[in-house]
Amino acid sequence: MLETCCTSPMTGFTRTGKCETGPLDPGLHAICVQVSAEFLAFSKSRGNDLSTPVPAFAFPGLRPGDRWCLCAARWKEALDAGMAPRVLLTATHEAALEVVSLKDLKPYALDLN
Repeated sequence: MLETCCTSPMTGFTRTGKCETGPLDPGLHAICVQVSAEFLAFSKSRGNDLSTPVPAFAFPGLRPGDRWCLCAARWKEALDAGMAPRVLLTATHEAALEVVSLKDLKPYALDLN
């Protein structure tokens, strides 16, 4: 059963708080991450500004420590650059394994021992 990633701010492609995904989600927003200042700066430098509020979309902007359903490809890009954020595996959709391996995710897991 997929656990809730975050409801404040509300996350997920479907904005249910869960990293649910499906055919309407081309970005595969499947990995529940806990963002850090370093990751937010990295993501912004790659053209995905997650820290600036966008009121038109009721997006408050993320702050370090917030959890968010991240695109699997963005997490892999961050991993390759040495900037991968921590993950909550129980709230990460198994579809993420189409892009990243469990072996790569486990060292970043917040919910393993």
